[in-house]
Amino acid sequence: MIRVGIIGTGAISDSHIKAYLEFPKRCTIVAFADSYKDTAREKAARYSLEVDIYENYRDLVKNPDIDLVSICTPPFTHEELTIDFLNAGKHVLVEKPMASSLEECDAMIRAAEENKTILSVVAQNRFRTPMMKLKKTLEAGLIGKVVHVQVDSLWWRGPNYYDLWWRGTWGKEGGGCALNHAVHHIDLLLWMMGEMPDKVQAMMSNTAHDNSEVEDISIALLHFKSACLGPITSSVVHHGEEQQIVFQGEKGRISFPWKIKTSKPKENGFPKPDMELKKKIQSYYDQLGELVYQDHTGQIDNLLSAFEGKNKVLIDGIEGRKSLELITVIYKASSTDKPVTLPLNKNDAFYTKQGILNNARRFFKKEKSVECFANNTIRVGGR
Repeated sequence: MIRVGIIGTGAISDSHIKAYLEFPKRCTIVAFADSYKDTAREKAARYSLEVDIYENYRDLVKNPDIDLVSICTPPFTHEELTIDFLNAGKHVLVEKPMASSLEECDAMIRAAEENKTILSVVAQNRFRTPMMKLKKTLEAGLIGKVVHVQVDSLWWRGPNYYDLWWRGTWGKEGGGCALNHAVHHIDLLLWMMGEMPDKVQAMMSNTAHDNSEVEDISIALLHFKSACLGPITSSVVHHGEEQQIVFQGEKGRISFPWKIKTSKPKENGFPKPDMELKKKIQSYYDQLGELVYQDHTGQIDNLLSAFEGKNKVLIDGIEGRKSLELITVIYKASSTDKPVTLPLNKNDAFYTKQGILNNARRFFKKEKSVECFANNTIRVGGR
């Protein structure tokens, strides 16, 4: 039986708790840690859990009965918490974004390697049936070489969204919508493409959130070695919150939400529908099976199986780092108004958290701050 601790009992912890409770024969939640003990007690009561509650996470680190922890705290805490638990021989599932800088990511990866422990980074959208089916259809090569990709990670948040004490600052949140909203779609893009871009140009702005240092919209243009181009729009100013990932191939396009368009040339080069290929793609997509477990539940099933020695984790520290590297490059390109090449080396100013603090573009001064909202329910991204 795998014994689990939850670090941070805010809104996102519900997704972890519900997922672990799906596997009562494989794991049991035995402890919470939160600087707000009343929040932890309320969360335990809500799920009828008999757990030890710690105000200082270091007391939980010392608990020899803990095998695995979920870290559900703000991004700026992830490195310290993760490394402390890994050094104590405990396995870690850490919420996105993985950390505040690539330097911190690399330290976390080293700690997992040195302690021979599992480090997994939350990217729950990979564990959704439509995403798995889209990836497999893309890998089947039915649309030919990918020539263009498009990511629209469009959300809407009111100005008071950034009143929460840790949001809206480079020091605590680590960035704006590119980091904390589009990270889902950026992870999916890199996973499905199977490669990183080699060059990025980008711009960002803050158009509607004057209690925030960070961006509320950014637009990046990616270039891949294959010559494929792709724009990424990250936003919290879009009403309707429409999101999509589109792959344009030589023979057709497929996307999430699922849609197919196929073309073949007339004698003059203008397009006409290729209905035979469209039917072939749809048939392939339809025969792909449904995932048994989805979202956080799917990722935690994968993690528990890795703990049990049945497989490797799908999203380890190296995989989790990739999306942060691309987001960091977007911030560098946006802050310097210059194209940036990948990979980002360790001598780059944007490799460290301090370097980001010194060089990232700031929009407004954060002047209002609240400890928590009365209604702090959230929706998990990528729908």
